[in-house]
Amino acid sequence: MDRLIQADGQPRIGIFPRGPALVNHRDFDLRSPMGRRLGRLAKWRRFHQFQYFGLISDELIGGCALADLSLLGAGFVYLYHPASGRRVERQFRLPLGLGKRFSQAPDDGICELSWRGNRLRMDNRGGVKRLDVALDDGLHIEASFDEQAFQPMHICTPTGPTGWVYARKVAGVRCDGQVRSPLGAFDLQALDCFAHHDWSAGYMRPETYWNWACLSGVAQGQRVGLNLSCGVNETSFSENCFWLDGELVPVGGVRFEFQRDRPLAPWRIRSGDGRVELTFAGCGLHAERVNALLLASNFKQVYGRFDGWLRPPGRAAIRLDNLWGFVEDHYAKW
Repeated sequence: MDRLIQADGQPRIGIFPRGPALVNHRDFDLRSPMGRRLGRLAKWRRFHQFQYFGLISDELIGGCALADLSLLGAGFVYLYHPASGRRVERQFRLPLGLGKRFSQAPDDGICELSWRGNRLRMDNRGGVKRLDVALDDGLHIEASFDEQAFQPMHICTPTGPTGWVYARKVAGVRCDGQVRSPLGAFDLQALDCFAHHDWSAGYMRPETYWNWACLSGVAQGQRVGLNLSCGVNETSFSENCFWLDGELVPVGGVRFEFQRDRPLAPWRIRSGDGRVELTFAGCGLHAERVNALLLASNFKQVYGRFDGWLRPPGRAAIRLDNLWGFVEDHYAKW
């Protein structure tokens, strides 16, 4: 697929074996809920884009996100060392687009936040996903993976009366690279580290809310990855899936049961089709809260361990035992 937005100004909707080379959002025929055609300023203001790169191993957990919210560039990075319980983290908020660069080519572009000697960069060129973090406190991350023999999830769904969201997701793929931090130096290949990657963009609901879960690791001799959500990409089609040795297995709608005021308390996650049955125990979280005039966010990403079952159709069920991963509870107004 060359472009997501077609000649008639409408996006291609569905789940695709391959994603678009370009998310050409400026060609979208954006309308108000009452049908009035909106111009360039509205297209700029309402288009939002983000990426997330997660690192998962028994010895090191990490997450890095970049977001372009038109009026604001935002990002965070954190590392957690399970053996010691220590964590390092940084947050960045760059007003009015200062220091941000975002490409709309999911497989051939660079997204970056750069500010006063600090850089968060995700490079998606050449069939390789790369994370490059360099901070003024000495934290450096260089991580990468390729997707040979792997089947990413590509999806575009309608949102609200006139919007849409495109998402490209991967979980359960091994990565390599180096980390230097106050927690120590780590060789990701030696740690048998896995990665998760999410590239999402579109005209999302002005006020939205979602839960999300992701894990990676090895279970019963198979590489396992998982991506589940409730609240965003489930209009007509669902992004819910898991991967077994790189093969994508679709999953139906899911239910997240948890205590919103106690995100580290146990979570239960079940799919209506019976293919996913999980419990999650949190070990720590990254939280952010913004309440500005035009933007608001109440974000909690919890890292911890999953137990439970995956049941691929026509195959034996797979037991998950103490696998690391993430869950999210997020409200946003943008």
